[in-house]
Amino acid sequence: MTLMLIDSASLWYRAYYGMPDTLLSPKGEPINAVRGFIDMTARLINSYRPDRLAICLDGDWRPSWRVELFPEYKTNRLDEGGEEEEEPDLLTPQVPVILDFFESLGVQIIGADDYEADDVIATLAKRELGPVRVVTGDRDLFQLVDDERDVKVVYLAKGISAHDLVDTAWIANKYAIPGERYGLFAMIRGDASDGLPGIKGIGEKGAAEIASNYHSIDAVMAAAKSEDANLRDIHRKRILADHAYASIVEELVSCATSISLPRVDFKIPNRPEDPKMLEKLSTEHGLSTSLTRLKAALGWE
Repeated sequence: MTLMLIDSASLWYRAYYGMPDTLLSPKGEPINAVRGFIDMTARLINSYRPDRLAICLDGDWRPSWRVELFPEYKTNRLDEGGEEEEEPDLLTPQVPVILDFFESLGVQIIGADDYEADDVIATLAKRELGPVRVVTGDRDLFQLVDDERDVKVVYLAKGISAHDLVDTAWIANKYAIPGERYGLFAMIRGDASDGLPGIKGIGEKGAAEIASNYHSIDAVMAAAKSEDANLRDIHRKRILADHAYASIVEELVSCATSISLPRVDFKIPNRPEDPKMLEKLSTEHGLSTSLTRLKAALGWE
């Protein structure tokens, strides 16, 4: 019973930028993100044949508890007034259409206040029985990969057609680290896209070397304090110099895996939850072709 968890924002941004904004509804409004999202979902279902499906949302893209830990978290995405950078004007009105469309289908849409979609996905990936396929363009979620439980990431950085299915062997080959240690590697390396500096002065190669020798940030800190011979002196000095960041980085970077989420049935429906609304949305927004593709993928036709 494969569960597919879709990182919603990751997919609709990819749909928006991957489809021309000349795609218009009968009213003349851009509909490229909606059509792209539906079409990509249909292709993913055809490829992986999941039995269960959920679209996961940000309750907050910059949760208060992460900001309390590290005030600079994602400040690179704030405008000059300290507000969240706005979505592209042509994408914003399409997001409710996407959500209404999948709600009318009967697909579960799930989020949690003060948590990111990553945290929702991580909690479900841990809680629900596998296999689990996480659909995202965000490498942060590589930390969830678990061969034993059959949790893998459908990584869309190269697009749907050339996407990667990430398991521990893929991570090991890509980053030269034990595949189950991506989380530790990311803590040390940092991630500029989220405003996370990592341990100052230690880049990707150094982070990979450290993650190859130690299994946790606590083990790394213990090695630095004890002058362990497996830790380079330059790395030891930089870790100790950045002790304050190292002390919070695990909680900051790790996805939350035990948030309170409702117990719902993620089984893919065999008919629309609200057929009248689905037909209305399809007609108003010119989605009939995309709907036909998705129905075929779902086995409705």
